[in-house]
Amino acid sequence: MKLEGKVAYITGGTKGIGYGIAESLLEQGMKVAVSGRSQESADAAVKGLNNPDNVLGLVSDVSKLEDEKKAVAAILDKWGQLDVVMANAGVGHFAPIDELEDEKWHQMIDTNLNGVYHTLKASVDALKKSEGYYMTLASLAGTNFFATAAGYNATKFGVVGFTQAAMLDLRQYNIKVTTIMPGSVASQFNNNEPSEKDAWKIQPEDIGKLVIDLLMMHPRTLPSKIEVRPTRPDLK
Repeated sequence: MKLEGKVAYITGGTKGIGYGIAESLLEQGMKVAVSGRSQESADAAVKGLNNPDNVLGLVSDVSKLEDEKKAVAAILDKWGQLDVVMANAGVGHFAPIDELEDEKWHQMIDTNLNGVYHTLKASVDALKKSEGYYMTLASLAGTNFFATAAGYNATKFGVVGFTQAAMLDLRQYNIKVTTIMPGSVASQFNNNEPSEKDAWKIQPEDIGKLVIDLLMMHPRTLPSKIEVRPTRPDLK
């Protein structure tokens, strides 16, 4: 894929991993729409990315299909195409299963799992036209279970399975589909505030570089599931 002039949509792209991916795509000459749950966060991201001609800030709650349909319609109205979709939005709540609150379970299901479906459902027709690329941001928690993470594991195992099955459905349209499964990333996830203490972790720009590498891959080759982890977790 020649990237200059291509259009991408990143859910949850107003901070953290999504924001890092947006920066990387803009550096390649792409146009990028980022979504968040509030106009304030969307506006702040547009200002921070400092490329007003090529950035669109959108308000969308991925747990609502209609929100995602409106977001995609806004992108097509502005730029006329959609080539890359990164379903990145996610939340995490961690507690033993007997203590996990019902509301938090459903928030993870609605955002992490239903969200990737809503994003794809809203964008798949546009991706068929562009023969584009759909990616999900899963986690190493999508294949590795651990205590206090029953809800989070359930959603990320689901995201991995959903994405791999969608890959088989959509490749006949020349749509490429990949799930990226990071370990610890220096981001705002789970109310973390990145600082020097996170230097050992994967950085958002590292995921951005990985996305660029995927987009530049020869179309005959598809890395459909990618695990990526810190090289030296012992330094934490």
